[in-house]
Amino acid sequence: MSKNQLKELPSVSEVLLEVRNDTKLHINYITKIIKSEISRYRADARAGKLKLDRNAIVHEMLSEINRLSEPSMKNIVNGTGVVLHTGFGRAPFSKKVIANAAKRLEGYVNLEFDLNSGKRGERQNHVNHLLSAICGSDSSLMVNNNAAAVLIALNTFAEGKDVIVSRGQEVEIGGSFRIPDVVRKSHCNLVEVGTTNRTHLKDYEKAITKNTGAILWAHTSNYVVKGFTKEVSLTELAVLAKKKRIPLVADLGSGALVDMEKMEIPPEELVSDVVKTGADIITFSGDKLLGGPQSGLIVGKRKFVNAIHKNPLYRTYRCDKWTIALMEETLSTYFSEQKVSGDNLSLKLLSTSQNTLLKRGEKILADIPKKKIKDLGVSLVESKVEAGSGSLPVESIPSAALQFKPKKMSVSALAKTFRTGSQPVVGYTKGNTFFIDLKAVLSNQVSRLIQAIQDV
Repeated sequence: MSKNQLKELPSVSEVLLEVRNDTKLHINYITKIIKSEISRYRADARAGKLKLDRNAIVHEMLSEINRLSEPSMKNIVNGTGVVLHTGFGRAPFSKKVIANAAKRLEGYVNLEFDLNSGKRGERQNHVNHLLSAICGSDSSLMVNNNAAAVLIALNTFAEGKDVIVSRGQEVEIGGSFRIPDVVRKSHCNLVEVGTTNRTHLKDYEKAITKNTGAILWAHTSNYVVKGFTKEVSLTELAVLAKKKRIPLVADLGSGALVDMEKMEIPPEELVSDVVKTGADIITFSGDKLLGGPQSGLIVGKRKFVNAIHKNPLYRTYRCDKWTIALMEETLSTYFSEQKVSGDNLSLKLLSTSQNTLLKRGEKILADIPKKKIKDLGVSLVESKVEAGSGSLPVESIPSAALQFKPKKMSVSALAKTFRTGSQPVVGYTKGNTFFIDLKAVLSNQVSRLIQAIQDV
């Protein structure tokens, strides 16, 4: 039986003849796909489980090739409610920000060329002055992510030396960024002070020796210790660091450039306020609360920023023209510590009120046939979400969500149907209910979301 089934398998060249001329894949990749599919069908044939004839197999292979011809990265509707979703690229961009950046990047750009002098320029100058002004710092530097910013800062000031860190600040963010690991990878020696819940200024003072290269203060951005606690303020540490002539590096994680409370978003310490504490170097992410591309931003005193810039590691961490152009556009959305443009999608989504979202949800339900609503068991509910990516972790933000309790299909099947539709929609499942939260759904995606629900 299996020998007869093996005769149904087409050859690679046979399938290649059927591939459309306009298929947007390299011939080597197409061949690899075909060989992989033939191998899969061969295993079925040998087990006597092949259910398709030769023509059907070729048709299935061509369908798989066509599927893989589509771009892997797709525009999705984020129904998780998490605005700064790491899996979805964190901070979203508006069409205007992307269009403005793309317009300038066509062809060649003056990335490292000074148009006034006609001589070689510095790529950091495209964002340095604006970022420094917004943060109130002497200077600034942009690298490819915040982990790189912390690592290169520590390596610059304390390679082969000690870095003092409070035990209460040895945080892990995600699964790959741990303060102790980053200190060691910076080729520095970790010196722990204090306890998990209480660290005093005298703990830092006692730990300082001739081999101390830096003091690291890390913002515990993804958890909070409550109760019998004590933490030394950055202002106190800055005075001590200055007295002992030791650089103080402050890792903020998520850096806020605007007063969040005035936008009715849970509060987060402003970068400009941290600069005022006297910390020598402050690092934070560009793709979290700031709303820009993946990057690590370093602001602080000029001599320390310049020292980091001269570190040979900088070249391995520097940003490309796309990242710099997108950051320049993002920084241009900020007008003051109280005012930011609606083109900053992260802050716009985070500050959209629950009442607005509920009204948006009612409009969506009004545009969906009643039979579809009944079959899918759709209703509108109030919800709570997190900002995401370790930003504002202990603060929940009021939102609204569409909940689905389908009658004719499982919740997992419904979730997959939404994910794999012509307009991918990603929500979340809780118990026997599927949710599409509206907090991170862009206003121009509402019509597409309605169509996606109707297509189920």
